[in-house]
Amino acid sequence: MEARSSGITNGKTKVFHPVAKDVNILFDELEAVNSPCKDDDSLLHPGNLTSTSDDASRLEAGGESVPEKNKSNGLYFRDGKCRIDYILVYRKSNPQMEKREIFERNIRAEGLQMEKESSLVNSDIIFVKLHAPWEVLGRYAEQMNVRMPFRRKIYYLPRRYKFMSRIDKQISSFRRWLPKKPMRLDKETLPDLEENDCYTAPFSQQRIHHFIIHNKDTFFNNATRSRIVHHILQRIKYEEGKNKIGLNRLLTNGSYEAAFPLHEGSYRSKNSIRTHGAVNHRHLLYECWASWGVWYKYQPLDLVRRYFGEKIGLYFAWLGWYTGMLFPAAFIGLFVFLYGVITLDHCQVSKEVCQATDIIMCPVCDKYCPFMRLSDSCVYAKVTHLFDNGATVFFAVFMAVWATVFLEFWKRRRAVIAYDWDLIDWEEEEEEIRPQFEAKYSKKERMNPISGKPEPYQAFADKCSRLIVSASGIFFMICVVIAAVFGIVIYRVVTVSTFAAFKWALIRNNSQVATTGTAVCINFCIIMLLNVLYEKVALLLTNLEQPRTESEWENSFTLKMFLFQFVNLNSSTFYIAFFLGRFTGHPGAYLRLINRWRLEECHPSGCLIDLCMQMGIIMVLKQTWNNFMELGYPLIQNWWTRRKVRQEHGPERKISFPQWEKDYNLQPMNAYGLFDEYLEMILQFGFTTIFVAAFPLAPLLALLNNIIEIRLDAYKFVTQWRRPLASRAKDIGIWYGILEGIGILSVITNAFVIAITSDFIPRLVYAYKYGPCAGQGEAGQKCMVGYVNASLSVFRISDFENRSEPESDGSEFSGTPLKYCRYRDYRDPPHSLVPYGYTLQFWHVLAARLAFIIVFEHLVFCIKHLISYLIPDLPKDLRDRMRREKYLIQEMMYEAELERLQKERKERKKNGKAHHNEWP
Repeated sequence: MEARSSGITNGKTKVFHPVAKDVNILFDELEAVNSPCKDDDSLLHPGNLTSTSDDASRLEAGGESVPEKNKSNGLYFRDGKCRIDYILVYRKSNPQMEKREIFERNIRAEGLQMEKESSLVNSDIIFVKLHAPWEVLGRYAEQMNVRMPFRRKIYYLPRRYKFMSRIDKQISSFRRWLPKKPMRLDKETLPDLEENDCYTAPFSQQRIHHFIIHNKDTFFNNATRSRIVHHILQRIKYEEGKNKIGLNRLLTNGSYEAAFPLHEGSYRSKNSIRTHGAVNHRHLLYECWASWGVWYKYQPLDLVRRYFGEKIGLYFAWLGWYTGMLFPAAFIGLFVFLYGVITLDHCQVSKEVCQATDIIMCPVCDKYCPFMRLSDSCVYAKVTHLFDNGATVFFAVFMAVWATVFLEFWKRRRAVIAYDWDLIDWEEEEEEIRPQFEAKYSKKERMNPISGKPEPYQAFADKCSRLIVSASGIFFMICVVIAAVFGIVIYRVVTVSTFAAFKWALIRNNSQVATTGTAVCINFCIIMLLNVLYEKVALLLTNLEQPRTESEWENSFTLKMFLFQFVNLNSSTFYIAFFLGRFTGHPGAYLRLINRWRLEECHPSGCLIDLCMQMGIIMVLKQTWNNFMELGYPLIQNWWTRRKVRQEHGPERKISFPQWEKDYNLQPMNAYGLFDEYLEMILQFGFTTIFVAAFPLAPLLALLNNIIEIRLDAYKFVTQWRRPLASRAKDIGIWYGILEGIGILSVITNAFVIAITSDFIPRLVYAYKYGPCAGQGEAGQKCMVGYVNASLSVFRISDFENRSEPESDGSEFSGTPLKYCRYRDYRDPPHSLVPYGYTLQFWHVLAARLAFIIVFEHLVFCIKHLISYLIPDLPKDLRDRMRREKYLIQEMMYEAELERLQKERKERKKNGKAHHNEWP
């Protein structure tokens, strides 16, 4: 759920490039600073203590001593004037002293100011505080093409916007009686979120008079300052040599323990934010975003983006959009489930199962499993109906269409965000070569066709050989997954007989359910253990490939990890959905594993109940575990750190730590950035769509989890993690392609689940071909009379193999030994011409299943492509707005050119008169 003011996006941005070009041309024409624009502190409550980035004059106006206040808050140097833009941490005892000295000497040579402080807790820990003066910020901002505001935008408001604003006012007046407005942001706390109202252009020192600069100390916000300093540190040498550069390598070899930008202060305040305002942006984010009390509110995405950067802002925008789109999916899924509950008493199939006391089913395992009445599975038949009913097919089609609509509308939302956040014309800088790649291939160089400079080069043969080795490693790990699934299958086969011979009647009578439940829990434990192994293997294989740039490395690592975890998480689910009970043979001729263990059969009520249990348990356990690891683990770590400090200094002594030490004691962000957050949500999206026909409550569970996930992630970013480095991005990257692939796979899997796993097709064939209404074109519950009996085949007990023959003879049912039992299949009786051969109904059902798969897939894919075609990637409102801005810029260019010509004409006349007066 995200802020309505923050719109969202598109992938097709070519139409916007002329606007940026015109903006750059306009720079050459404009001669004065234009109308003022909101600065970085516009989001803070007016009239109260503002952000610590405020300039000295504002603090002095409040009657406070600037140096004393700035000294105490831990965000400035000792003089209270130079703001800390970055922190480096090292230990005195670390032997890499020479590298650090060279690195720090070069830092000063670049113009950065430095100050050192020892830790209050451990004197061995040294904090290096860095500050970038205005001259350094301006020089590197120009090199990095940092876009800064230079003119207020003139907004164009169409008539239909006015109409919608009237409707919004009426809705607001109608809701005044409510104590709280659901979903909406508190405007009292956030007085203004419409901050993106300025044209921007790459910063240029030659054109500095064109930019809106109220105060040089606050012109570059804190996130931008930290990003510039980090950019500088990544390009400073620590030893003489071509490859001996960069902060990352010093962090890797242990020269520095940590490097991070500072939070803007405490996220808590003794005073209420409504009465006294926010102390700083971090406090504001905590109160209006990370607090659990605002779980029902939109996210202030503009503020998130300003504090954490566009990349993290886009993640929360996507997560909020995904969560919002889950509302209709969860509602329809809940409706399908409730429809099953309402129609349960009218379901003819479950009625016949519950009343079938005279139908004796064959044992589901060798020897120990007893004969059982079909009526004993009455409860499971009713539970199956809750998920497998007439609305299931409709829901599967709906979810396939929903996935397409979700992705298409996300592109539109992303386009609006890219416009609001000024990302439309932003292109990533030409990425630098990874130090590892440069060190490996420094001896082989070729000319870069773009820059014209020599650069390291990887031969095609070497690249292919590495890719082959990496692909072999991926294949091997997938084989490990299959082996783990095979182990689970063996466990299920062996355990069902063990549970059937158990002393406790509860477990003995529910041996199949007990087997499925324990197998799912064991499978979950194996999944979590293998995930740890997969991460190390994926890292090893990616480094073995030697990607050239960081983006290539990130994409390669992401694909491997997603493939590993997707196969690991879903392999058992695929087995249960499409293989369980499909290749077991029939009584008297069972197929066996390694010619020993009889393959597991489905429950008499069908295989769907196993699939539902698998999905429900895995989904709930995995989401619970992920939430604990995301928040519980950092909370425990931070609590343990505080506890050690209290033990060392005594509980009676209260120490006021500076901000850099508070942040150092927090947990660092994940090594792979947002990878874990995206991966968790993408895997959940797969669970929500791929097997949703078997588990309609999956969207509801995902929705409930995501409502918690948004605030949990926000709380983690604001309170438990060090402040991550703000970085730019214009979309969610490779994850969008993965989402599209999952959407296509979901159509195929749901078609097979409905056709093969559920009993929808056999029931349909019976109703139209073999039931009481055959040939009449009807398909009500009355047409299903006799379906259960028609779906069961007869087996003669004397035909059992010796190793399959049960210990019981079934005399407990009728007083005499049983002669026949029933099993789920379409086979001829033992006294027919071809005993136990397939019946004609079997072939009709098989043909109907194949036809349904083909028709379902083609129909849904046609609908998906039609929706993709009909929904433009760029909203018309945004297109009109961009055209309007382009027109206004052209008008400004014309006016500026006209003023220039008039000025030149006046100067020529003035010079001509002066020359005439000087003529003798």
